[in-house]
Amino acid sequence: MAKGSSAVSASGVRCASSVSGNLAELVMQLRAGLGPGSFQHIIAYFSTDYDAEALVAALTAAFPDVPISGCSTAGAITPGGMMDDGVLLIAFPEAGFSVHSGVVENVSEFGVERATDLARRLKHRLQAGDPARRKPAFAMILVDGTSNTEESIVAAVHWAIESVPLIGGSAGDGLTFSGALVVHEGRVMADAAVLFLVETSVPFRIFKTQNFEPTPIKLVVTAADAERRIVKELNAEPAAREYASAIGLLPDDLGPFSFASYPLVVKVGGNYYCRSIRNMNSDGSLSFFCAIDEGLVFTVARPQDMLRGTQETLEEIAQEIGGIDLVIGFDCVLRRLDAENRQIRHQMDELYRRFGVVGFHSYGEQFNAMHLNQTLTGIAFGKAASGAR
Repeated sequence: MAKGSSAVSASGVRCASSVSGNLAELVMQLRAGLGPGSFQHIIAYFSTDYDAEALVAALTAAFPDVPISGCSTAGAITPGGMMDDGVLLIAFPEAGFSVHSGVVENVSEFGVERATDLARRLKHRLQAGDPARRKPAFAMILVDGTSNTEESIVAAVHWAIESVPLIGGSAGDGLTFSGALVVHEGRVMADAAVLFLVETSVPFRIFKTQNFEPTPIKLVVTAADAERRIVKELNAEPAAREYASAIGLLPDDLGPFSFASYPLVVKVGGNYYCRSIRNMNSDGSLSFFCAIDEGLVFTVARPQDMLRGTQETLEEIAQEIGGIDLVIGFDCVLRRLDAENRQIRHQMDELYRRFGVVGFHSYGEQFNAMHLNQTLTGIAFGKAASGAR
């Protein structure tokens, strides 16, 4: 586990992490890790072991002229490797980037309308300046991963921003699933989403990578509570028992590691996408990270080589943009658990360090209009001189 680390990218984006349990010491280490510089927005990814209000207040005091946004997580990816708790800061510099942001509150009730309106307003800011000085832009979204709203919010934002590429992650709270938090400009909120539109002259690509292949085993959702993402029956049998039988386990043996090792996928437009199980409930039903409904046909999948698949994706991106300087990634917590289960976490740490991957372990990942599970999505920045405009 990373104890504390920092990094400065060629584009001027700075990262710092700490796992100190003492708030004053934590903030001091993070401030020192970012070092001197002028920042226009800091994104904080933090464990729910910390009191979010106290943490954000302390960060705001340490960086009084810089907006602080971010979310709670199920772990972070730092310059020193993965960590299960602690805090990671990603600071965008004044030069080379223009960060526009906003928040959508009460996403479970008014999310689609408010997300559409916010996305349009932020895009208008991008288009308000001199067209000759306009730079390429990307969108990044952080959504409360316990709000069960990601599909509709992401689709609404993607529709409103049109051709602007979108990536993001669902905020988590370890493996508790009791309530995630997002932060926008110092305000801590649940049931909310934060949207960033970022302009930069630094070359970039958004990407996704996943590592599973379908088997012939099918499971049909025959009873469900779609609003709460709970599957009660598969193939007209109690969901947990039928799933366990399909993967050769007993229901009592089910848990996060088995859900990570035997994902369920659905076929959409000729491609398979994960619909990961979050947890087994006391009544034998299964809660999911993604939207489900009765009649949905799951295919049991088997993982492929995560290490090789991730490396191949990052190497391909590096060739496209002339080498990778930094990656801001959103990595499903089930990928981390699967890496631990297969004893390749150390190798994944090395791979992420090699390509400058930082970010957090999420309850779901966003890629353009899609809300995904058991993937790594992210944005890779190419090598550029510090202060590039």
